[in-house]
Amino acid sequence: MGALTLDLVRNALANRQRITAAAEGLMPAAVMLLLYPKDGDFCVLLNKRSMTVEHHKGEMSFPGGARDPEDADFEDTARRETEEEMGIARDDITILGRLDDNVTRSNFIVKVFVGTIPYPYRFNPSSHEIAEVVEIPINVLRDPATLRWDSRIENGERISVRSYGYQQHLVYGATAKILDQFLDIIDAQLTINAELT
Repeated sequence: MGALTLDLVRNALANRQRITAAAEGLMPAAVMLLLYPKDGDFCVLLNKRSMTVEHHKGEMSFPGGARDPEDADFEDTARRETEEEMGIARDDITILGRLDDNVTRSNFIVKVFVGTIPYPYRFNPSSHEIAEVVEIPINVLRDPATLRWDSRIENGERISVRSYGYQQHLVYGATAKILDQFLDIIDAQLTINAELT
């Protein structure tokens, strides 16, 4: 399989039909999946939320949050929240594309943006919102040993859902679902590229 590049990610996201969800009765929010080269691999930036935030205390998440009335659009929400939480300047983020909307069990509708930043980057996380900055290499996320399977009841049916173990962290819920989709999209594009060569 070929090498992962930012152009490959951009093309993979552009060449697909994004699924959107109706926002009625849900709290609008946006997150930023940041991808950047580090130590010969690409990393995804996550954070462990502090125990003082309003929602999802102590959970692993992407930078992001609820849309404010003064945000111009959802991309503006994702950029603002990334700056507030991680200290990443809005203008340092290059948007590569978007993933499907994600409806969470806590009644948020989350617009998912994929972006990149120059690296190395000096993160300046909010001490109020962020307990820890976590950079997970893509190759670790794609390693079957990283996967964990959980079973739960959803809409009256038992389903299996993936989560990801990394060091002492467990990435689950909407964050794991977003990672699943992102990894599936880039893996499919890598396969297509390999077949064309």
